[in-house]
Amino acid sequence: MSFLNKIFEIMVLFFPLLLTVLGFGGLLWSVHRILIGRHSNLGNERMFSRQLAMLGLIFVGIVAITLALPVSDSSRNQVIWIIGLVISGIFAFSSSTIFANLMAGILLRITKPFRIGDFVYVRDYFGRVAERGLFDTEIQSENRELIAIPNTYLISNPVSTVPGSGAIVSASLSLGYDVHHAKVEPLLLKAAEKSGLEEPFVHILELGNYAITYRVSGVLSEVKGLITARSNLYRAVLDVLHGHGIEITSPAYMNQRRLAEDQSCIPEPVMEKQGEKAPAAEEIVFDKAELAQQKEDTKNDLLENIKQLEKELKEEANPDKDKIKKTLEKARERLKAFDEKAAE
Repeated sequence: MSFLNKIFEIMVLFFPLLLTVLGFGGLLWSVHRILIGRHSNLGNERMFSRQLAMLGLIFVGIVAITLALPVSDSSRNQVIWIIGLVISGIFAFSSSTIFANLMAGILLRITKPFRIGDFVYVRDYFGRVAERGLFDTEIQSENRELIAIPNTYLISNPVSTVPGSGAIVSASLSLGYDVHHAKVEPLLLKAAEKSGLEEPFVHILELGNYAITYRVSGVLSEVKGLITARSNLYRAVLDVLHGHGIEITSPAYMNQRRLAEDQSCIPEPVMEKQGEKAPAAEEIVFDKAELAQQKEDTKNDLLENIKQLEKELKEEANPDKDKIKKTLEKARERLKAFDEKAAE
């Protein structure tokens, strides 16, 4: 009988702990299934907040299980102190581990140096941001490659972001001293305008031993066409300078063919074929980043519309409250349908 009493006492003693473990285990499983399991296709950008919620719930579960331990208050306080020490140690000595990337990801969300769809330069990497995850950021390069960059790399290296309001597109070239700069500069400005750039300007970068280095620049208002705009500028520079009899060659240029003294090395003009316009390179190269930006912009527009409607609904003097309510309901339905479609 005493043996059964002993077992019963042990069961009563450990029952709160067992109940807490089972309760939080079931809760974690359910929340994971609802937030992450059913939405595995959301991508790192939309999964970020859900993963943070799961991480916070895990920490709460650890604390709850610790409080449910069948030990004295002093022992429980020691266990909590040890757990806090371990967690602090992990965060302190994790400069190149998963926790450092987690903290870097949170920091990037706070500082917001870039957003989905932006062109970014990070040391040797260039591309459009396709996803922002909990531990890394994915960019799509000019070769259509998807590059996952750890978040710690982004906060420990300078990140250059091309602003959405406009980008500067430039082309540099060297011409001999036999061509006066007063003749070159207007032609380079004309080439920039021909390529579609706005507010063009020319700088002389260097007076070399054999040539003058020029740089022509202009503003590209639609930054999505950055790569194509650069190529168009190079093409326009060639066409305009060659069309006005200016050679783009080194002063030390030598050719084994016999040429007359008045003969220039300028190709004959070629009539461009009229046909279907080739798709912009950005449509092919940055397809994932473009789609991600479109989704984010669409959702932001819906949220902004809902926020504005809710603000109008709160105005007491507004006579069209019934109409605003119907519009607000439709906007919320569109947002819900958009989220469900994005999760597919």
